[in-house]
Amino acid sequence: MLISAVRRLSRDSLARNSLLIMATTVSNGGLGYVYWMLAARSVPPDRIGTATAVISAATAVSMIANLGAGHMFIQRLPGSDTATWSRIVGCGLFLGSAATAGAATVAALAVPSLSGNFGFLTGPGGTTALVTAAIAVTLTTLLDNLYVAHRAGHGMLIRNLAVAAGKIVTLIAVLAAGMHGAGAVLVSFVLPTLLISLATMAIGPRRLRPAPERPGEAGPLAGRWRAAATGLRDELPHVRAAITGHHLINLTQAGPAALLPVLVTARLGPDANAHFYLAWMTASMLFMVSPAVASALYAERTNAATVSVSRAALVVLAVVGAPATVLLLAGNEILGLFSAGYAIEGAPLLRILVLAALPDAVANLAVAHWRSRGEFRLCRRLNLVRAVTCLSLAWLLLPTAGVTGAGAGWLAGQTAAALLVAAVALTRRKTPAVPDRGLTEPETAVRHSRPASGGRTVGVPHGVGKRRQAGGEAPTGRKR
Repeated sequence: MLISAVRRLSRDSLARNSLLIMATTVSNGGLGYVYWMLAARSVPPDRIGTATAVISAATAVSMIANLGAGHMFIQRLPGSDTATWSRIVGCGLFLGSAATAGAATVAALAVPSLSGNFGFLTGPGGTTALVTAAIAVTLTTLLDNLYVAHRAGHGMLIRNLAVAAGKIVTLIAVLAAGMHGAGAVLVSFVLPTLLISLATMAIGPRRLRPAPERPGEAGPLAGRWRAAATGLRDELPHVRAAITGHHLINLTQAGPAALLPVLVTARLGPDANAHFYLAWMTASMLFMVSPAVASALYAERTNAATVSVSRAALVVLAVVGAPATVLLLAGNEILGLFSAGYAIEGAPLLRILVLAALPDAVANLAVAHWRSRGEFRLCRRLNLVRAVTCLSLAWLLLPTAGVTGAGAGWLAGQTAAALLVAAVALTRRKTPAVPDRGLTEPETAVRHSRPASGGRTVGVPHGVGKRRQAGGEAPTGRKR
């Protein structure tokens, strides 16, 4: 029976890659918990607060500046030829990193003047820390999406295990060397992430890139540089379309999670952010599950597979149920492993965050479903509702309710989004859905894979299959 179950799982691409993505989440959560527990016991809370504030700001900058390249990978890489694949990946990584570096530099110069609680970013040390941390986050995000695009969850799992273990080893080494301030946390967080991301860029693409039809030499160095410049120019229309399509959806979807720690720091200071961040990271294993399954669902449909939302929802419930129960029942004790102070401040917040996992999953799966059907406008509206609700309520509640106010805002935003999903579902029982019109071709991702009336499979946009068969890819910056 066990062998047959394993065989069924190996043939079920959605379940297999969802489980691998979630195994990545669980391993990151478990090793991350060990990392932060070690940091909390070795570094004073005010220094922890400064480090987590820099990491939070770097995450927010990366989310804003990565240009939506990750979902562009998921949409465009399946079925690409060797040259197109290399151009998409190389340009996506380069442009995303360059935009992140520029945005982080601007943020390091501008944010301290807007909030005195971010004064630690002033000076070359603060700017360097923010820029390197933001680039590290962008690279790890884009590389994860590269593996998701090819339904190669095992590669992402191995890479993230190496990063998480590297953080712990580096932190131990840094502490043994006598560093016990915010720098110890930042170095141990950023250095392994950057090194393993660079190693992945050197090794990983070779395994994922499609084999060339006509193997040959790479050519002289000057020719390769000219080809790279030409490829970068050819990619710009796709990147512009990704920014107006996928990236706006990603910003409104991931924005609250990235900005909440920044708001806590701005309103309450770095010390309060330390208590918020550790509770947030403890609950993050729940919030990573539904986005992981949603990404797997979207990747399946870009590969012309027929996958229902109900199947994806069952996978989420199966994985989230047990850890959510544990966090609700033993949240105080878990946070108490950091210190008694973290348990007192963070326990009510942790319970609220656990309750928000269910409506958060509803909204994330709905966005993945609508995105695969090309209904980008609906995705943006749903995410905008939860982003505005979450961030505005958190900003208003933080001064009076403390860090618990951020959790209340998060719960309210997710609940509002889930209610909107229910309202759309009820409306569509009466009125059939109408796909968005006037979108650029890179935005019109995947239709639900079902044979159309003419026998054509609609797992990819109309016309894309013909261009791929011809061995090329037409510019897609024009309106349809």
